[in-house]
Formats: sequence, structure tokens, C-alpha cells
Amino acid sequence: MTDAVRFEVLGPVRAWRGDAELELGPPRQRAALAVLLLQEGTPLSPAQLVTALWGGAEPRAAVGMVRSYVSRLRHAGVPIESVGGGYAIRAGSLDVTEFERLLSSPPSLREALELWHGTPLSGVNGDYAEAARERLVQLHFKAREDLAAADIEAGRHVDLTDLIVEQPLRERPRELQMLALYRAGRQAEALELFTATQRLLESELGLDPGPELREMQRRILAADPSLAPPVSAPSQLPPDLPEFVGRVSLTSALSEALTRPTASVPVLGIEGLAAIGKTALAVHIAHTVDFPDGRLFLDLAESPDPLSELLHGIGVRDLPASASERAALWRTRTSGRRVLVVLDNARPEDDIRVLLPGAGGPAVLITARRRLYDVPHAHWTKLGGLSVQESVTLLTQVVGQDRVAAFPGETQALASRTAGLPQVIRAIGERLASRPEWTMTEALKRVGRPAPGAPARPPECQAIEKPYESAVAELTPWQRHAFERLSPFPRFSTATASAALDLPAQDTTILLESLVDAHLLEAAGPEAYAYQEPVRLFAESMQQVRNRPIMPEAAEGAIRTPLNGVLEAPYTLSSAGPSGGMADALA
Repeated sequence: MTDAVRFEVLGPVRAWRGDAELELGPPRQRAALAVLLLQEGTPLSPAQLVTALWGGAEPRAAVGMVRSYVSRLRHAGVPIESVGGGYAIRAGSLDVTEFERLLSSPPSLREALELWHGTPLSGVNGDYAEAARERLVQLHFKAREDLAAADIEAGRHVDLTDLIVEQPLRERPRELQMLALYRAGRQAEALELFTATQRLLESELGLDPGPELREMQRRILAADPSLAPPVSAPSQLPPDLPEFVGRVSLTSALSEALTRPTASVPVLGIEGLAAIGKTALAVHIAHTVDFPDGRLFLDLAESPDPLSELLHGIGVRDLPASASERAALWRTRTSGRRVLVVLDNARPEDDIRVLLPGAGGPAVLITARRRLYDVPHAHWTKLGGLSVQESVTLLTQVVGQDRVAAFPGETQALASRTAGLPQVIRAIGERLASRPEWTMTEALKRVGRPAPGAPARPPECQAIEKPYESAVAELTPWQRHAFERLSPFPRFSTATASAALDLPAQDTTILLESLVDAHLLEAAGPEAYAYQEPVRLFAESMQQVRNRPIMPEAAEGAIRTPLNGVLEAPYTLSSAGPSGGMADALA
């Protein structure tokens, strides 16, 4: 079977059969082929071909020359048919036909433009070719404009400078460039482009900008929300807990604050001890509130480039080069949109301000172990433990209703020991679930932290204490010393702490307040502080391990502590404090 011939006119006139390019002869012969191809199968008489090729200035033997061109093209392999005294080519594959077919489908514009290989009908002269070339060039230009408009709408970075340079008096590329600049957060540059266009049109044509260009200027000046692209409704939230326990009034209050109509951006923060349930609460709230334009979730402890991730989350594929442009684009794209942004595990070193979205619709919910003081207009809530009854409910979810109902008093006592800390409740519950033969009475005796030096540590202890270990790892030596040294006192006054730490009262207060900020201590009154019991037991175990004499066989090495760290020399209670002065306490 003979391979079909494929033709190109969107560039030089060329033809192939299979992988072999056909020899099409001199320019006028190629021009005859191009004229027949552009008729798309409609026959042309020799006289019509003569007119198309020479435009009224044909030589005396022009008809004979046309017949000669046709003969040579046929000999080269071009399938020219004789039809009613004329000639026609029914091309099975012609690039201009495919180009015009693809133009009808916006998603295919990029594919259509890839068919071009330079100036159409390159090397072909004459009025007919020039008119055909101009028509194709205008189609090409419009396709580039339409593709730029589609890219802008899709959130891609677009620069129409080349289009503007090629046809400086054409207004649509300038209108699209203004929109692209505005959506990139460069409003001033968009308006400067309008002013420059206005001057150019007045100078060259004596005209004002057209209605579309003037309307774009008006909408930019008015910060028209409809200029922002449709934000896809991302749903990045982790799953909500199957049965969220407690926090009912707090959930209601925070939900109401997030969704309250305001011209600014509601920014709410949840602070608290590691594993107290900050993320679980934030995710639960985010699932319950109405933000139809999307819910974004970002773990700041894991993200190397938070702003870029947020932009990708709302569909921006091509990002501006500079950080300031990305921040402006983020605000522009989210302004007026009902988008909720959950920023999890925020730390003091995170620049939260550049992550705040535009006003008039979005809201932000932050979780952090410590309150962040450089987030403008943020309202913070300290998250405490669950109530005893909520703790019992959570424990029941893990161990089962029947087991709890048989020993209600013991269950209450066990729940009370957890201080309402969810990770403690769940860890103990999982331990009990793994021992169905234990009664709740027996569980009260068995569950608990073993003494330092015990040959084994129950698995629930590791689950309970791992978040505390990470919190303690962030402490300075003075803070860690105070955290451990005061652990024998479940509740104590500033005076007691001052004596135990051998520090002046003012320094002691500053040190204790820093532990309150870290949620490792609780303020229990104007001059009083207290541990949550699971936290106190952890601190007490740290001190006991630290003060335990080094065993002879370990004298040359290190003793592993529950913190998985190397045992340091015991702290002394000298006025110099442990390993440094108070200047280091909050460093």
C-alpha cells in the first residue's frame, strides 16, 4: 500500500511520502502546489492557476508553464488529479487544515501553534500567496492571544511582550498583559502599560484606547474581584477523627470567629502542649465550617517552601521568580475568596505574615506549641486537657463500652490520672485494649511509669512521653534544669521555686513563665505554678535518671536516658546555675 503524502505550508512549502521528502522544484512550481493545496480539493482551471500565480502579469506561455509544473509535481510523487479540465489535490494530511481544526478547541491551541515552522508559504510570491499568508498570520496571532488568555485564566505565568513588539498597535495583547500583571500582584505596572498605550495610540493614530482596554483599566483601578481567576476548591485537609470528643464550646466559638463577615482576614491561633490535640481540633473545625472556595492545609514543620506550596494549592503552576512577587500573587489570588488556610506546627522562626491571604473572604487557623507574637491581629486560644467526663468518653472509644460500664469508678480514677491529655488517654486505652483480660481495677495497678532503671519500659510510656521529649529538646539548659528540679512539687509557689533553684525571685519568675509559655508548667495563681501530672512524672523521671549514680560498667561510656540522649554531669544548685547564667535561660 502506497504511503499517503503529507504537506506543509505553515512555513516553507514541503511534502513527504513516509520519511522521504519530495523534491518540489523551483519557487514558482512550489507556488502552484501551494495554490492547489489551499483550495482543499476544489479544482482550478489552468487559467485560474495562471491568475493566482502571476496576477495579471503572466507571460505569453503561462498556461503551458502551468501544465509543465503539474507534470513535474506528479513525477515527483504529488497526487494531482485532473478534474473537468482543471486540477485538484485531495490532500490526506495538510498542516493548515489541521491547524484550523485545532483552533476550534481551546485546549488544543498549544498543539495548533506547534504546527508552525516559520512564515507561512515562505518563498512563495504573488498577490494570491500574500493574501493567503496574511490570513494565516492573523489566525496565528489570534491563536497566540487566545492561548495567553487561557494560560492567564489557568494561573500560569504569562508575558506578552513579544506579541506587543510584533504588533504594537494591536490592543488585545496589551489588555491581556495588563490582566497578567494585575493577577501577578503588579497593579502599578498594569496601569503604567495602559498609560503608555494611550500615548502610543494618540501619537501614531490620533485615537484613544478602545472600549475593552479602557474597561480593563477601570476594573483594575476598582480592584474588581471578578478580575481574579476562579480559584479551584482545593480540599487538602487530613481526615477528621471518626468521633471527635469534647471541645464543644471552643469549637463553636472558633468556628463563629472564622466565619464572621469582616473586611479583614480573621487569624486564629491554637497554642498548647505537644500532642494536646491542637492539630486534631484545627482539622475538626476546618471540616465543619463553610469555605466553598477551598480548604488548604500546610504543615510548616515539614514544608521547605510554604508560600510556593500554597500557590500550587490554589492552582498556580508557574510561579514568579521573586519572593515578594509570589507573596503579592498569593494575596491577589485569594482576595475576596472564601478560602480557609490551616497552618499547622508554626514556629517562631516561620514568617507567617507572608502566608496571610488577601482580605475580604479568607481566614487563617494556626497551631503552634508556643504563641507567636509577630502575627498581626491574631487571636490566640490556649488548649488545655479534656474534662474527666470527656476523658472517660475517649477512653470508652478505645477499650469498649462494656468494659468501662462494669467498673465506672475505676474508669473515672484512671481518666483522672491522665490530666485530660488526649495522647495519654489513647496510649493507656490502647494498652488496655491489648490486654482484654485486665479489669479496670487491675489496670489501675498495672498502668503507670516504672521507676528509673527498670529493666523494661511499657510501650505506652514511649507514646506518652515522645511529645514531651521533643518539647524538652527545645529548652535551654536553665529551663530544663528548672523543669526537672521542681518536679517533686506538683504545685508550688514562686518562693519555693526560688529556694529550690537558688535564684533571685525576679529571675525565678522569668524562668517559670518561660516554662508556662512552653506549656510545661501551668499558672496556678498570681505566685503559684503547677505541673500536669503526666508531665510532672516525666520531669521527675528525668531528674531521677540524671541523679542516678553512674554504674561502673558504664563509666567509660554514656547512660541512655528516656530522652535518648547522653547523660550529662549532675546539675548543682550553686548561684551560677547549670552550665551558665540566667542570660542563657531564654536564649
